[in-house]
Amino acid sequence: MAGSINKVILIGNLGKDPEIRRLESGIAVANFPIATSESYTDKSTGQKKEITDWHDIVLWRGLAELSEKYLKKGHKVYVEGRLKKRSWQDKEGNTRYSVEVVADNMTMLSKPTNQSQNKAFSNEGAPAAPSEIEINTKSSPDDFMPF
Repeated sequence: MAGSINKVILIGNLGKDPEIRRLESGIAVANFPIATSESYTDKSTGQKKEITDWHDIVLWRGLAELSEKYLKKGHKVYVEGRLKKRSWQDKEGNTRYSVEVVADNMTMLSKPTNQSQNKAFSNEGAPAAPSEIEINTKSSPDDFMPF
């Protein structure tokens, strides 16, 4: 294999509502953590145990705007993207690091929970069903010729 791959796929639950900010250019950026869990049975005690890992997610542009409208704490999401490590200086001058998943694809797996979100998925304002068309049974075969 000549190249390299940086690919992450996660399905988890939001740990808090997305935090949205906008750059000076107007581009939206969303940040939120998601939790993934795995269960196993402890061989020595026979008890079922669960391990939860937290992942910091970053969404840009349209995905960030969708998350602002529809995602809430506890919602289940599918996220596909790449790992990105960044560093910064804290107040004491120490270099700090974080690893984030910069998402290229996000799919909402939970239904919206509040009324304002449910309207986005309702039939309210949709056009009425088409009315029945009268069929003329006394027509001649010439009425149906396309020319």
